[in-house]
Amino acid sequence: MRDDARMHPSHPPRTLGIAARRRAMAAAAALGVPADYGRARGLRPQREPSRLQSIGLDTQQRPAWLRPRAAAAFARMRVAATRTGIELQVVSAWRSSEYQLGILRRKCERGLAMDAILEVSAAPGYSEHHSGRALDLGTPGFPALEEAFEQSPAFVWLQTNARRFGFALSYPRNNRHGIAYEPWHWCWHARLARHAMKPR
Repeated sequence: MRDDARMHPSHPPRTLGIAARRRAMAAAAALGVPADYGRARGLRPQREPSRLQSIGLDTQQRPAWLRPRAAAAFARMRVAATRTGIELQVVSAWRSSEYQLGILRRKCERGLAMDAILEVSAAPGYSEHHSGRALDLGTPGFPALEEAFEQSPAFVWLQTNARRFGFALSYPRNNRHGIAYEPWHWCWHARLARHAMKPR
């Protein structure tokens, strides 16, 4: 995230266009991301939204952003969870393809193998976080971004209620994308939201 967004959290950061995404993907390929990564993993390039809306601060006190409809849905879901005694914390929300490239570079610099990196991090250009629809969620008393989150009351609540607000777990165990199980990663889908709004 750019420094101006940190200093002025009321001002949404500028999202990047297709050309910037392609540059990040090309740089990732130069680092060793396979040319057929998207096809082999069943992942599509993610376009960044034209607008972002604040959802407050994340657990590291950084401004967090989602696309407007996802932000509104998350606000409703968070209120509903709070009413039942569940606290949903934002660990991570929107991030650009450039930011994702930085994650990849740092892991490469630490000597991690590319296959191992891509099991836990989507390649730049393919992360759902680019779309402004995805959230990494946490809750007090459980370590962030760890499988232990599945033992939390928050995860149980999300399994039962998240779809009512348009959110779904992206990477369950043994998912077809070859990405490690992430009980904390939830993504908003317009089609789920439309279905939830239909009269029963």
